[in-house]
Amino acid sequence: MAKRRLDLLLVIDVEATCWSGPIPDGQRNEIIEIGLTTLDIGTGERLDRHGIPVRPTHSTVSAFCTELTTLTQADVAAGHTFADACALLRDEFRAHERVWASWGEYDRQQFERQCAAEAVPYPFGTRHLNAKTLYSLAHGLDHELGMAGALAHAGLPLHGTHHRGVDDAWNIAALLGGVLRASRQDRARAE
Repeated sequence: MAKRRLDLLLVIDVEATCWSGPIPDGQRNEIIEIGLTTLDIGTGERLDRHGIPVRPTHSTVSAFCTELTTLTQADVAAGHTFADACALLRDEFRAHERVWASWGEYDRQQFERQCAAEAVPYPFGTRHLNAKTLYSLAHGLDHELGMAGALAHAGLPLHGTHHRGVDDAWNIAALLGGVLRASRQDRARAE
């Protein structure tokens, strides 16, 4: 059994092939970018950021997808295979040993679907944190906000391009870092 580590949180945001209408025959949603930011649990500070391009094999990047994400078919054609990207998450980032977070459940579900469809080992452990729900609960909101709305709520700028995995992971990590720091301050005041 892998050692469970609580020193770092992996913040993940994926971009996947998408279309403005129905999925074209013979294609399916596939991850084309894995954005990853490492967050120090003790300080709430973002340590690094990575954009891992992933080459789709059962779909192509549509014009709609490029407009949304800025990623083109040429950008992802030289990317990792999905299996290699998952191995990278396990080997380099120890994703199976760490808690990981994403904004909502889509990213977790997309990994589960694609791993099952391609018979690729799931790269993460069982500890997934829904950052969207956590943020809303931590701030006493009666509804969940989208990432851009949460950044506005927190008074934080949106860095980079919205709907780019590397940038969205960085922004989500800023929101989670704020929640962690506030929690530490609350505990310190209570002591």
